[in-house]
Amino acid sequence: MLSSYLKSLIKKASQDMKTIVLPEGEDKRVLEAAYLAVQQKVAKPVILGDVAEIQAFFDEKGWSMEGIEVIEPQNSENLKNYAQLLFELRKAKGMTEEEADATALSPNYFGTLMMKSGHADGMVSGANHSTADTVRPALQIIKSKNPDMGVSSFFIMVSNDEPFILSDCGLVIKPSEKELADIAINAAVSAVQFGIAPNVAMLSYSTKGSGKGEDVDKVKAATLLATALAAQEDYKKYGINIDGELQADAALDMTVAAKKAPQSQVAGKAKVLIVPDLNAGNICYKLLQRLGGCEAYGPILQGLKAPINDLSRGALVEDILGAIAITAIQAQNN
Repeated sequence: MLSSYLKSLIKKASQDMKTIVLPEGEDKRVLEAAYLAVQQKVAKPVILGDVAEIQAFFDEKGWSMEGIEVIEPQNSENLKNYAQLLFELRKAKGMTEEEADATALSPNYFGTLMMKSGHADGMVSGANHSTADTVRPALQIIKSKNPDMGVSSFFIMVSNDEPFILSDCGLVIKPSEKELADIAINAAVSAVQFGIAPNVAMLSYSTKGSGKGEDVDKVKAATLLATALAAQEDYKKYGINIDGELQADAALDMTVAAKKAPQSQVAGKAKVLIVPDLNAGNICYKLLQRLGGCEAYGPILQGLKAPINDLSRGALVEDILGAIAITAIQAQNN
């Protein structure tokens, strides 16, 4: 059964259907999600995999493949052009034409090269691949939208049908002050894309000086940097509010906020939660998901020129459908 929030994502994605590549055609969850994506008018899926095996799966289910394209990379008429494109992009890094020919056959690289060539709008992978396998082609081929900012990730966490952004929980291990500020700004922009208020809390074990230490000082410095970025012309239009350092209870609970940070414009009303490092982020989202019963969509990459998103290898069909919808919405905003 689809949740209310997932239904809202589907509705938004269906307003301007995008072509989304799914490189893991060997996974039945991916095939089911592709079928649902067509039925719900979420996107136009392109599955990479064995045509006969995928057709057999759909036949067994009694499902039509109308609206779904299946490509076998090794038999694609575009393979040679994709390999040449990859060689041109990576030759300065030492890649040979022979290496490009072999690498372009990899489903994640093939799908990313489809995007680079304008043949697809986004990609969702990770059901059977590590985050590194998904992210590496994205960084090498699609690259960062802003050369002064890195690529990071976020989760959409949904509690009682109310969505929050949690970032970065999937990519940047130990962000510097500058990287943490960049993550905050990118997460705020991502929030706006999904109709979430860009009220950003820079999380810590301290609220407004209640705790001391290097980690607190880092969050304070990152907050100042992020606030300055939010005031720049490129970001003014998003209406970003940032405050820190804040403990999680002060960020989320108005009663606690009134006691701990009464002057804050964000405390008690935060919708974008920035964790200090990947260790904290990964623990937070999994506790919220497993103990708190939150829906968790991600990790979703932010800061790329075009959307490529990762999946947990334990993803359910509904999770994959949500990732397809999220990727399509990001493509609409590109």
